[in-house]
Amino acid sequence: MSQFYYKGLYKVKVVTESNGYWIVEAQEDFKDCIEGEKVPVKAGERRIVQPADLIKKEDLKPMVQEHEYELQLEKKVKHMVREYEKEKRKEQPAAT
Repeated sequence: MSQFYYKGLYKVKVVTESNGYWIVEAQEDFKDCIEGEKVPVKAGERRIVQPADLIKKEDLKPMVQEHEYELQLEKKVKHMVREYEKEKRKEQPAAT
């Protein structure tokens, strides 16, 4: 999943893309400098920016913690053992 950052610092969501300018929605509060003036930008506020001001970064999924992986694996093994025992029980009465 890719995420865009305004000026490489502030997380934004791209709403509309066009050839010259993009409309983005701020995902966090920050202060922007427009024509030498500092303007506060609140989360959810939309701005028109140049695509050159945006940096695209790839977000990686959080790594699976080892104990979570072990629990999932243990659950699968228990399920396989139950299925094996069921099949074994079905075969035993037929053999005797």
